Amino acid sequence: MRSILLVLALGVGVLNAAPVVAQTGTTAPSSTWEKIRGAWHDTKGVVKEQWGKLTDDDLMEIEGRRDQLVGKIQTRYGISHEEAEAQVSGWERHYKSM
Repeated sequence: MRSILLVLALGVGVLNAAPVVAQTGTTAPSSTWEKIRGAWHDTKGVVKEQWGKLTDDDLMEIEGRRDQLVGKIQTRYGISHEEAEAQVSGWERHYKSM
């Protein structure tokens, strides 16, 4: 009887556990983006050089968040999400090599 109660208690604990959500490579935090976000004050000048249509307010709102950067580029340049994603991915590869 004790075994059954233990199994039931463990089962309830598993059912009440927070769900694990898989992240895709496009939004999962990477060490590169952790560095970018941590040094956003310095990095946003480089971002502004790459995407001059982004305003200072845009850069403040982005705060080093990759998904926000992709969205702002998409909006300011009138391009698809996929194109904005490709631009950020290319910039990210270049940034890693710096």
